[in-house]
Formats: sequence, C-alpha cells, structure tokens
Amino acid sequence: MAERQVVSHIVPLDNQSDAAIERLLDAAFGPDRHGRTAYKIRDAMPWLPALSFAVVDGDGALIGSLQSWPVALTQADGGQLPLIMVGPVAVEPAHQKGGHGRAMMDAVVAAARKLRTEPLMMIGDPEYYGRFWGFTADGTGGWNAPGPFEKRRLLALSVDGRTVGGVGMLTPRIAVAA
Repeated sequence: MAERQVVSHIVPLDNQSDAAIERLLDAAFGPDRHGRTAYKIRDAMPWLPALSFAVVDGDGALIGSLQSWPVALTQADGGQLPLIMVGPVAVEPAHQKGGHGRAMMDAVVAAARKLRTEPLMMIGDPEYYGRFWGFTADGTGGWNAPGPFEKRRLLALSVDGRTVGGVGMLTPRIAVAA
C-alpha cells in the first residue's frame, strides 16, 4: 500500500495562535530553548509578520514555523546597523525532513528580496544555509553575541546588494521615535 502524501501549505505565521506556535517550538527545540543565544539577541522584540511563515497540513494544523526579528549590530558608540534575524526554523518532529523548513526559508528570502529589507542574519550551519540561499560568515567576523556561539555560525545575507559587515554586539533593535 502506498504511503499517504502529506499536503501542506505555506501561510503567514500571524494566521496561527501564539499558543500553537509555542507548542511547536517546544516540540522542535524543547522547553529550555529560551536560554539560547538567539533568544538573547532578539529579547522582547516582536517578530515581523511580513517575514514570518507557517506550514499547515491539509487539515490546517500547524506543522512548521519560521519567525524573523528586528535586531541590530550595536556598535561601541551606541549606533545600530539594522538587521533581520531569521529563525527559529521549526518543524513538528513527525514532519521533519519533508522539505517544510526549506520551503519556509525560500519564502522568507524571496519576501526579503521583494521588500528590499535590511540584511538577513542567523545562527546556523554555513554549509546548509550557504548552499541553498547564499548565507555566509563573510563580513560577520567583527560580530559578537550575548551568550555562547560559534563565530562560523553567525551568518548574513544581503538581499539588496548592501555590504554586510561592521563591528559590535548583536542586540534587539532600539526603536527611535522622531
């Protein structure tokens, strides 16, 4: 008997409840995920709806999520170079290795290019994210992060040709009112 093919769809993440997203993230990464370096970088920032996606199955159940966050490279003088942090990329364990994470990454990179956003950044495997989307550690050598991290895993992608670089600490982005 043939396996039943899972039908899935990419939709905006803001169509999903916060509770469903949190359950998925706990299932994918464990409830202790909040202590990770990535959480410190984006601390208290709201995720960006235009650059955050979900995968739902044919019944509408959430099986994947990808969030993007406004962060910055904060320089010694307090100035900030705006960046968008991509991740976590989470897929329900029973649905992993089915291309859902890759499809969400395709969606976020395409949306960022269309919107000509600030450079994307992430903490990830350069072999994977470089191969499929062009993320690289070139230009991130002067970056630091609030917690343990491997320098080679600090990756960036310019979506509009801007140079990626600078020296400083990755932090939440400070909103300045004019």
